[in-house]
Amino acid sequence: MDPVVVGISGASGSLLAQRSIEALLNRDMPVIATCSTAGRMVWQEEMEEPFGTTLARWNESPHFTYCPIGDLKASIASGTTPTAGMIVIPCSTGTLAAIAHGLSTNLLQRAADVCIKEKKRLVIVPRETPVSTIHLENMLALSRMGVIILPPAPAFYLHPTSVDDIVDYIVGKALDAIGLPGANEFMGGSLRYQRHSD
Repeated sequence: MDPVVVGISGASGSLLAQRSIEALLNRDMPVIATCSTAGRMVWQEEMEEPFGTTLARWNESPHFTYCPIGDLKASIASGTTPTAGMIVIPCSTGTLAAIAHGLSTNLLQRAADVCIKEKKRLVIVPRETPVSTIHLENMLALSRMGVIILPPAPAFYLHPTSVDDIVDYIVGKALDAIGLPGANEFMGGSLRYQRHSD
């Protein structure tokens, strides 16, 4: 089974990234993740536990691999590495611009560039509001290349009662967009990470 690449950039929404990775691991889906320096800074502000603590827990899974953001020799920097595509969640407008214009100054940007050139599925979850004309034009450029732009917009018709409900819905949509069969079953509160006891 080919891994899903998850890129975490420096935008608000660290919980979206955490829940996405854990939903994939719950399904025994291989995951290769990378997180920008700014992504770690935002994580520190938003999350209850440090990024390193969460990373250590993920590393307990045989299906998880982490690549440092500066490691441009990592497997996901090459088009010869088979993957099931990539989700950038959350995606900052700076990362959005870099991907739209083919910049590859770090591993996250390079992995996204590989997905585009290899015509693999790439899902961008941009976290900014309001968006400027520059942001919209960058999204349009990527959409024309076949990239899926998935703003983290809640579905109020589902009557969410908590932040978790909203996060689970958005993560479910992202997994569905990457082409994960049955991802919709995760919507509505079943995305919690299940730690397997020995």
